[in-house]
Amino acid sequence: MDYIPRVVDSELDLRLRAVGATVIVGPKWCGKTTTAKQKAKSVLELQDPDLQEGYLKLAATKPSMLLEGDNPRLIDEWQLAPALWDAIRVSVDRRRERGLYLLTGSVAVDDRIVKHSGTGRISRLPMDTMSLWESGESTGDVSLSSLFDDPGADVSGGRGKLQVEELVFAACRGGWPSSLDAPGDDAKLFVANDYVANVAEVDISKVDDVRRDPALAAAILKSYARNVSTLATKASIRKDVLSVRDVSPPTLDSYLAALKKLFVVQDVPAWCPAIRSATDVRASWKRGFCDPSVAVAALGVGPAWFRHDFKTFGFVFESLVLRDLRVYSRPLGGALSYYRDRYGLEADAVLHLKDGRYALVEVKLGSNEIEDGAKHLLEIRRLVDEHNKTERQCPLRRPDLLLVVTGGAQAYTRPDGVHVVPVSALRP
Repeated sequence: MDYIPRVVDSELDLRLRAVGATVIVGPKWCGKTTTAKQKAKSVLELQDPDLQEGYLKLAATKPSMLLEGDNPRLIDEWQLAPALWDAIRVSVDRRRERGLYLLTGSVAVDDRIVKHSGTGRISRLPMDTMSLWESGESTGDVSLSSLFDDPGADVSGGRGKLQVEELVFAACRGGWPSSLDAPGDDAKLFVANDYVANVAEVDISKVDDVRRDPALAAAILKSYARNVSTLATKASIRKDVLSVRDVSPPTLDSYLAALKKLFVVQDVPAWCPAIRSATDVRASWKRGFCDPSVAVAALGVGPAWFRHDFKTFGFVFESLVLRDLRVYSRPLGGALSYYRDRYGLEADAVLHLKDGRYALVEVKLGSNEIEDGAKHLLEIRRLVDEHNKTERQCPLRRPDLLLVVTGGAQAYTRPDGVHVVPVSALRP
């Protein structure tokens, strides 16, 4: 399979020009090593079973020897030998060159096992599973960055690429690169199911060398999947799990912490502006996964299931949209949150850029929900305007972009300025 360009490629190029080393982090199988190999001139694969024992012994005695090779030198799954982190930091300090090392890892490493944070020497680059644009399933008629640059532009005429049935399949298959060229739909769907099985049976115990029960891990993943894109508390997740497995609150915390270290669980924080009383705004985390297919596989269902349960697919669809927004906004320094208050006012996503601009986003699978989504966004903007009239000392920035992302076919701009865009028409 030829290399499929990724949105993260340009960010990686920038880091190679700017800093001495870059560590690419993200879930297993999302393509980190393949992307890094496009830039690397030498490779050290610590997970190679034939050579791993020797590598680890050398890392414990003289780690600098493992850094010898043409630069950029890729060190794959570097967390197997944490001593390499500090060796790389020292090497960058001594050589005072850029683009020396690339590191990849599928586990968030505990900062306590390295002596230095790496600030100024090692840049951290998050990577996600593939978006619809990267997998060739979006027309790319509407550019997110262009909309931020010109929020008044008319997106009418842009069209989505996928019908609803195709969207369902894309969400169930997920953005795993190895699934794209798998022969047959069953093989394409197998990749996500195998990923979830490996997480529950192997990775959740290997992540920190704590033996965990695969059946309990699967039950927790299934409960999380039932609550994807909701504000479910840990107490409600535990109650759900208790119906099939006994789990104490500390044990649940341990399993969830391991899933976060593996980048499997990726919850969305709340945006709590001053437009409502602190007691009125929901501040809990929205439950999420690294990829919509994780929720589908954890539930043990497939595309045919959603013909009879389209309501549940709405939550999975939101997970897909958030993944794509995360991917498309990475080059802009994007950070995702959500807004929801006890009055029912919400924005499924609030997309903040590093320069202060931000978008309010509602995710609506069907066209009959677009009007409600647009009303929510306009009301939040009105509340910001009202706040700024009375709080001139602490004004809030007015939202730069109002966006309803749909599962439909046609993009258009409403007279009130709200952009309605199919997810399969978006690109960075």
